[in-house]
Order: sequence, then C-alpha cells, then structure tokens
Amino acid sequence: SSRTFHGNNRLLTSQIVSYYESINQCKKELPEYFNFASDVLDEWARLEKDGKKPANPAFWWINEEGEEVKWSFEELGSLSRKAANVLSEACGLQRGDRVIAVLPRVPEWWLLTVACMRAGIVFIPGTSQLTAKDISYRLQASKAKCLITSDTLAPAVESVLPGSQFLKSKLIVGQGSRDGWLHLKELL
Repeated sequence: SSRTFHGNNRLLTSQIVSYYESINQCKKELPEYFNFASDVLDEWARLEKDGKKPANPAFWWINEEGEEVKWSFEELGSLSRKAANVLSEACGLQRGDRVIAVLPRVPEWWLLTVACMRAGIVFIPGTSQLTAKDISYRLQASKAKCLITSDTLAPAVESVLPGSQFLKSKLIVGQGSRDGWLHLKELL
C-alpha cells in the first residue's frame, strides 16, 4: 500500500489521514513541543548517517540555466543551524520575532524557512513581485525586525525602509553586497 520513490517507501494519503485521525482519537500522543527542523529533518539525517535510511536529497534545486544545488538531510540540517545562528546572533532576532523575505525562487528561501522554524522565528514570505507599497505595508503590519532580500531586489526594497520603525537588521542573499546590509553567504 505504499509507493517507491528513489528506493524509499512513502506514505500514501490514506496512511497520513489515518495517522492524523489516530492523534485526534487520542490513540497516539501529540507532542507538547514540535519543531520540524529538529524533530523531522535532524531525525532523518541521523537515520541516514546510521545507515537505517537510504541517502536521498532533502533538497534539490535547478534553475533555468541548469545550475544545480543538492543538499542531503545532514547538509540541510547543518546549513539551517548556521542560518539560524546568523538570524539569532548577527541579526539579533529572538523566538517569536518576525522576518520578511522578499526573494525570488532561490535555495536560500528554503534554507531560511527551515532556519526560522529551527529558531522559532516567524517567517513571512514575499515574492519578488511585491511593490514598494506592499513591502511597506507588510513591514508595518507585521512589525518585522528583519528584512531579507536578494542583491538584485535590494535597491527597490531600500526605498521603503526609512519608514519602518521596527526593522533592526537587513540581510542580503546573493553575490553582491550593499552598505548597511548583512551578507548571508559571508556570515554562513
């Protein structure tokens, strides 16, 4: 009743629903605290390391030019811990703080999502199609303390930053750098 994907048995929708129902019927215990990064990602990395689970990519990204990024569960876990440290230490964020990410579809988007889960930081995604007015509204409404964007989008985003009273740090993703911005790759 399961299908195979790269040699792994995957749960079918009916199995997932029955697991959920067993929690609702109090047949399985619901954990008091759950963190996807540490409870799932790190556990899968441990199972791979111990040889109890075949090695498969946790993340596999390919862009239009054929550029490829492939991370194992262990690599994604390690990188997300480093990124969580960047957010906590360099950006000065704490559990419950909010981060707005205005990024195109790049691997760092997923990395930062997992890092925020790991650190208990609220990740607010935004597409690269947001206007200055959209970004300004989101910054004020969310009281975000950090803004993350790409080196190519930073000039457009900077126009709304002076009006943001809650913003403490700005993090840039990509190859370029800007004055007053922290650079993710350098900090990792």
